[in-house]
Amino acid sequence: MYLILLGAPGAGKGTQSKYLVEELGFTQLSTGDIFRAEVKAKTELGILAKKCIDKGSLVSDDIVVGMVKNTLDTISGDIIFDGFPRTTNQASKFAALLKESNKKIDMVINLSLSDETIERRLTGRLVCDSCGRSYHKIFSKPKEEGSCDICEGNLYQREDDTLESIKNRLNVYHSTTKPLINYYTELNILHNLNADKLPDDLFKDILKVLKGDD
Repeated sequence: MYLILLGAPGAGKGTQSKYLVEELGFTQLSTGDIFRAEVKAKTELGILAKKCIDKGSLVSDDIVVGMVKNTLDTISGDIIFDGFPRTTNQASKFAALLKESNKKIDMVINLSLSDETIERRLTGRLVCDSCGRSYHKIFSKPKEEGSCDICEGNLYQREDDTLESIKNRLNVYHSTTKPLINYYTELNILHNLNADKLPDDLFKDILKVLKGDD
């Protein structure tokens, strides 16, 4: 299965992806991880992406889709696309790419959450610098302060989790990524879920959707 998780920053895509990896054996494909790997390896696409990032400009859709294709060629099985596609142009390019291999996106789950709740979530978010698991200063505290429950990595607050940065990211989401909801609704593969709940409860809702019980 090829599954896309949609949602604004802070809606819980990363956390739910990790649940799906751990519980159902999915492979998580995160564009952020792909970018870092390609840049670190100094691949052709990685070099092009770094030039864009260094200039403060957006990485082109062709580069992003190319990176995803390179990664897809190395993995198999059930895959979660976390943070990709970000635009309808990326989605259409990706659909064309998959069609060449007789593949397609099977399901899209949109995690819906208000901007106010997202701002409250992200300003208290903590992330493990080793495994990437997310915690929260109030709602999902680690067992030991500053340490990941799973791998004992150090927890830190991302530089882009300031209120000003969050508002900017939400503006970008609403203008470029939110149109994907209509795009995938028209393809009749989108399921909306209320993400304003505890991660474990949201995961139960996702399992219902995957089983066709929603």
